[in-house]
Amino acid sequence: MSSAIEAIVWQDGKIVLLDQTQIPAEENYISYDSVATFIDAIQRLVVRGAPALGVAGAYGVVLAIDEAARKGLTESELERNLDLLRDARPTAVNLAWAVEKIRKHLPDGRDAVLAEAHKLASEDKQSSTDMGNIGADWLINKLGSRPLTLLTHCNTGSLATTGTGTALGVIKEMHARGFVKEIYADETRPLLQGSRLTAWELMKSNIPYRIEPDGAAAMAILSGRIDAALIGADRIAKNGDSANKIGSLSVALACYEAGIPFLVVAPESTVDRSIATGAEIHIEIRGDEELTFFKGVQVAPLGAKTFNPAFDVTPAKYISAVITEKQSYEIKEGQTL
Repeated sequence: MSSAIEAIVWQDGKIVLLDQTQIPAEENYISYDSVATFIDAIQRLVVRGAPALGVAGAYGVVLAIDEAARKGLTESELERNLDLLRDARPTAVNLAWAVEKIRKHLPDGRDAVLAEAHKLASEDKQSSTDMGNIGADWLINKLGSRPLTLLTHCNTGSLATTGTGTALGVIKEMHARGFVKEIYADETRPLLQGSRLTAWELMKSNIPYRIEPDGAAAMAILSGRIDAALIGADRIAKNGDSANKIGSLSVALACYEAGIPFLVVAPESTVDRSIATGAEIHIEIRGDEELTFFKGVQVAPLGAKTFNPAFDVTPAKYISAVITEKQSYEIKEGQTL
């Protein structure tokens, strides 16, 4: 593996993932050559982040083809495996989008499918660069050429893409231009993608940061510590309603009250123009154990009931703009996608 952060690569006929459940304590790469174990990795968040899941879906189609050939599976069994892969994370549109996009090339043969998967991964890397530039330009245009204190939620960097990231890609570009004073990284309960993953990436990029509990975000925003907040998205409706990691809506509401920008940064592939509003977005509900246990240690009474949605939906009226690799959509001004 290279020294750069690579969340997912295709290597020697296998999908290789950087195990994000172990960061920052360990940096381990795991190889997958079966659809069942790969789906399990997706659902356990070994790989996560909408763009990275899109790349995972693309390479997963090749994995399914190879496994079918190796095991002598029928065409219907191959198609069933692809359906299971597509549906592994229901809220994240990029996974389903990529599986459907790449499986259309099945009649062209395995090598053609792999070439399309490589192309999709390359395009994702370029889109990170483009989003970084467009987002940085937007912030500088709105807030001026000065160092900013920015807040972000969950992880939206190289671990969530094949490039520099979505929201974190904008932050990295702002830092490269000399316009970052400090980053507030929400810890992002319950799996701590902010304190584990985002802080790890910021440290590697030498960007000044501090971690805050999710419950402190509103206080930080309303007390004037924050100039703007940036998040990613797992699915965006045509009107701009955006689904992202649980806790994003709270940040948006605080930014709206404080009168500061709240940006959603995501590739065009995350925009689902088949749905009119966020009311149509299916929200994944995850297991009780993520709240009642932490790394195997019981932290709640046995049998406690939980409400553990993986995502929430921020209504478009609370979003200043949606930044994609193509343009900035001025959602606050009434522009739709």
